[in-house]
Amino acid sequence: MLSIFLLIPLSLMLFVVAIWAVRYAVKSNQFEDLDNASQRIILEDRQERRQTMQTHERATTHQQTDDSDSVSVQPQERDKL
Repeated sequence: MLSIFLLIPLSLMLFVVAIWAVRYAVKSNQFEDLDNASQRIILEDRQERRQTMQTHERATTHQQTDDSDSVSVQPQERDKL
């Protein structure tokens, strides 16, 4: 009998806290956009990968043009000698 006097108020307090937590989540727009948040993470990751790939491709093409310029300069210098 003594445990009922303890458990009923404790369960009511827990219930009130749970109701407050749900109301707080609804008011702070936690449940507004449930579908797009997970997709946004994936799309941002894809965009970052594309940007790094593009910069890597630009660097390699720039490096290849530098290499071809240095190769084309060397035969000209040999002809001058």
